[in-house]
Amino acid sequence: MRRFAEVAEAIGATSSKLEKVRLLGDYLAALDEQRLPVATRFFAGRVFPPSDPRVLQVGGAALSAVLRELGGVDNEDLSSIWRKYADSGETTQEVFRRAGRTTSSDTDILDVVAAFDEIASISGARARTRAVSDLLARCDPLEAKYVTKLMAGDMRIGLREGLVEEAIGAAFSRPRAAVERANMVTGDLGEVALLALHDELESAQPRLFSPLRFMLASPVADAAEVIARLGAEVWVEDKYDGIRCQLHRDEHRVALFSRDLNDVTQQFPEVAGAARELPGSLLLDGELLAFRDGRVRSFFELQTRLGRKSPPQSVIDAVPVIFTAWDILYQDGESLLDHPLRERRHRLDDLHLGGRFATAHQERASGVEQLEQLFIDARERHNEGLLAKDPDSAYTPGRRGLAWLKLKKPLDTLDVVVVGAEWGHGKRRDVLSDVTFAVRVDDSDELVPIGKAYSGLTDAEIDTMTKMLLDRTLQDRGHYRSVVPDIVLEVAFDSVQPSTRHRSGYALRFPRIVNWRHDKPASEIDTLSRVRQIAESLIEEREQLVDRAGNPTAEPAG
Repeated sequence: MRRFAEVAEAIGATSSKLEKVRLLGDYLAALDEQRLPVATRFFAGRVFPPSDPRVLQVGGAALSAVLRELGGVDNEDLSSIWRKYADSGETTQEVFRRAGRTTSSDTDILDVVAAFDEIASISGARARTRAVSDLLARCDPLEAKYVTKLMAGDMRIGLREGLVEEAIGAAFSRPRAAVERANMVTGDLGEVALLALHDELESAQPRLFSPLRFMLASPVADAAEVIARLGAEVWVEDKYDGIRCQLHRDEHRVALFSRDLNDVTQQFPEVAGAARELPGSLLLDGELLAFRDGRVRSFFELQTRLGRKSPPQSVIDAVPVIFTAWDILYQDGESLLDHPLRERRHRLDDLHLGGRFATAHQERASGVEQLEQLFIDARERHNEGLLAKDPDSAYTPGRRGLAWLKLKKPLDTLDVVVVGAEWGHGKRRDVLSDVTFAVRVDDSDELVPIGKAYSGLTDAEIDTMTKMLLDRTLQDRGHYRSVVPDIVLEVAFDSVQPSTRHRSGYALRFPRIVNWRHDKPASEIDTLSRVRQIAESLIEEREQLVDRAGNPTAEPAG
């Protein structure tokens, strides 16, 4: 584990992507078959493989208790260290240094894996805290730093997934494209590293019950951009207000996986039960929708089904759910990822889905005018907009390319991550109701604040979020807390304007929370370039309005 920590420290200390790849590639090349997949996953920020549903459930309260015990610090000292570093790993390292725990340990990376297995299996908070203490007590300060970062899901050493892919290729002299494709198919960089070691990357195939990462759509500004990018023939589907879902089934088992690759089968037992009647072995990509009285209901209604591991029948009856299939990715032992969408759609239609299942309604558009009308029709059906697809495209898991495009109403929403929270006022004085949220700087792990909001969640959701925020606190400044950035929200707003108040350089006008995106990981939030694009489009629209009005000194609207 010491060598892992030293390499991680060196990678975090350099800004050169080439040097990061070299450091990691040299390290991976020296590992044996047992340690290679573990270390690779760790550098990708994962404790367990994506197909493994286990979680560690080690929150800020448990870690604080462990650090007070092992470091001999009180709450005031610990808070002071938090304020200095605002990083769980660096805080742990500093506590250990002050306590004189500087002896180098002989803890193996496989010992850490065994300890993580044990922690994930413990149900009681007190016993789990004890196991965390036992693990960290075996570590020197540098090892403890990275063990803590892994437990907190917060590696952040400037090592994005693409660089890990490059390092695997460099370690075993394999083509970058082959590594990328294997990762797309398996979704597990640990497995990809083993395949690269044995020169078996081409053998990577999707497997039932090992969830694929979802193919993503790129946002576009208008219908003209869709036609310009996709050409004369465009396939169009409504962009529904549901949650993305994969359905895996064979004659023995059915499983549903959410966008963040969590198993949600027990949350939607009516869909899982109906899937047992489907033919053959299947992997379908689609969306779970609240559906009642012959039409799709709002995401607000669907939210009442989220987060319930085993919902009572009364909830199931109140908010019926259907699975609307967009795509078929695997059928009876055959991977369909590289087949064109035309063929995949034909196979999907041949399933003749019904009952708890539906096939996404599809239209063809051959020009800007027709596509604009289809967008208007979708909005009139109270859907978010349109998904436009290239009928000749393959399915590329985990990639946001230009084969799928999403056309939404301008100034609709942004997906953001909570980075801080304040105690409320009046009747909300006992809850963290005012949240500060951020977007991601393109091609980096950096998060920059873009605004704050306090409206849009129910009292029950605020209570639940308060407990989560307290457990995720990185720095307590009294009224305000910085938190682990893993709670994703969808926020609506009226405008975007330049601002010196936020590090992003922008601020949202009248932001309000639309949805708590339980289904979306923080890695997929919107980026600063998207905010900048919206702001620039607003400036252009205002200039056009001024030109048409013939009044160059008019104040911008809003």
